[in-house]
Amino acid sequence: MKQTIKSPDEVKWDEFWQDQLSKKEDKGKDWDKAAAGFQKRAKKDDYQELLFSKLILDENDSVLDLGCGEGSITLPLAKKVRKVTGVDSSVKMLELLNERASEEGIDNVETILKPLEDITYEEIGPHDVILASRSLNGIIPIKETLESIDKIANKYVFITLFGPENWKIEGDFNEYLGRENKKFPGHNYLFNILFNMGIYANVERLDIKTYRTYDTIEEAMDNGKFRLDLLNDEEKDKLREYLEKILTRDPKSGKLYNKKDKADWILIWWKKD
Repeated sequence: MKQTIKSPDEVKWDEFWQDQLSKKEDKGKDWDKAAAGFQKRAKKDDYQELLFSKLILDENDSVLDLGCGEGSITLPLAKKVRKVTGVDSSVKMLELLNERASEEGIDNVETILKPLEDITYEEIGPHDVILASRSLNGIIPIKETLESIDKIANKYVFITLFGPENWKIEGDFNEYLGRENKKFPGHNYLFNILFNMGIYANVERLDIKTYRTYDTIEEAMDNGKFRLDLLNDEEKDKLREYLEKILTRDPKSGKLYNKKDKADWILIWWKKD
């Protein structure tokens, strides 16, 4: 028998999120292997500049950076606030972060090796600001994780998630292969999960202006989003064929590009009562 929902408040958005995410074979990633090239790829657009223009920070704040990775956001953040605690599940990412902090003379960063969904108030303690930058898209127990985040935050929470255009050429490639394009849950799921939790968040789209550029087809293939580790040799050959078809060589810079190949991020944030 088909269940009738009488009110939008009855929709269990976290279950829809979990169901859609569980169908994605490529939701997980070996971040230890990805660590070495992540910093280079992270600098290919103006995401960091746009994100920092939106954060509300005080020099005396303590910040919890969830999914801190190799520190592309963590270390610039540490120069603006009193203390940053970075949490990540990758040993290699945290090693790179701590090496870079030492090289730059940054001594107000503490790191914790832990999956984001396992954080608790009891272990982490209160922090003024929580930042989950590009790190919650693949978290299955999303409601429980958000509850922990909200409990830990004293002042503000900032989360960035994939926007609707973020996987445009990757989705087109799946269609090129004749494969079903299974998407990550949209940011509207998370907004509604928060709404049903009694959290009335702000939503903004970060206006990323720069598109990605590459020196070679090989670099475009290894941009971190096509998941070469999940492709067989025939599919890799098709990926090369696809990229040769859609990428254009800029006559001035010599770089390969496609104007649809750019990041799309949604910022969701709220102020604590």
